[in-house]
Amino acid sequence: MRDHLLTCDVWESVVVADRQPAISRMAATTKSLFPNIYSEIEGLADGLDLPFDDVFAWNCRGDLAADTSDGCTTVQLPGDTIVIAHNEDGLPFFDGHCFIAEIAGRDDFTSFCYPGSIPGHTFAMTRGGLVMTANNLRLTGVMPHIPRMVLGRAMLGCRSVDEVRDLLQPAPPSGGFHYTLAHTGRQTLTSLEFGGGGFVEREVTQRSVHANHAVLEHPVHKNQIITKSSQDRQARGEQLVTARNRNPMEILRDTGGDGLPIWRRSPNDPDNENTIASARFCVSRSSLDWTFYAGDSKVELYDSKNIPKQRSDNSTAFSR
Repeated sequence: MRDHLLTCDVWESVVVADRQPAISRMAATTKSLFPNIYSEIEGLADGLDLPFDDVFAWNCRGDLAADTSDGCTTVQLPGDTIVIAHNEDGLPFFDGHCFIAEIAGRDDFTSFCYPGSIPGHTFAMTRGGLVMTANNLRLTGVMPHIPRMVLGRAMLGCRSVDEVRDLLQPAPPSGGFHYTLAHTGRQTLTSLEFGGGGFVEREVTQRSVHANHAVLEHPVHKNQIITKSSQDRQARGEQLVTARNRNPMEILRDTGGDGLPIWRRSPNDPDNENTIASARFCVSRSSLDWTFYAGDSKVELYDSKNIPKQRSDNSTAFSR
């Protein structure tokens, strides 16, 4: 945090005085609707030895600014065994500094986490068998009343996709996210988008890809920024996913096509994003298998046997 984030332009653009009214409004709503998550952010600020307002603002970055560096690509494969594969794209200086959090208590889940951020806006799974992966939507013209990341964190307390829907449909306006959801024992693959007070969901019935812009056509979500990277990744992913024998991890590692690549490792990425990690979830009626990968490697590093894999340099990419 102190070596990289606190001195970067993204932090400075979010943690500024003229955003205080919006931050105060979202903090009040969070404290009222989700007091446990509000306390969690207080604890995070204490642990980081940073002002609460600054840490809370950082967890509102996608609500305060539509052009933050939060990318991602998700491959969605319906079937008897549902496969969700996901590239987690974020600020390049976080590469090698992220971790897997295993949480037990009121909520019981495993989530990929960035330093300084609460869980729930990356990829995660609950002990009850709910799998979720998140993609940033760059919605414009939103007057947020609650942080989208707080809603994502609240989703980790849901026991089913139905509970997720009941949480998000009536939620106050926020920034935008897309989530891909599946649940063990229920062979339905769900794609949903929310933000700005709008909510829309579709059952995924054919092999699909989702990048970083709204595609489910809710009227509120028409006002959005579609970066060239998001547009190119969506187009390239749709081209690749139609091949039924295509391994989803091959799609996520693809660097081909005429546009910007799906696998993002360039130091000159135009959105200031790199692939930090990847995940593959296989969801059946009776089981959930998963594997996590480092962003710079095709080697499995962490899987459903809870055994961290060793990299060729004898180090692990994620800590538990």
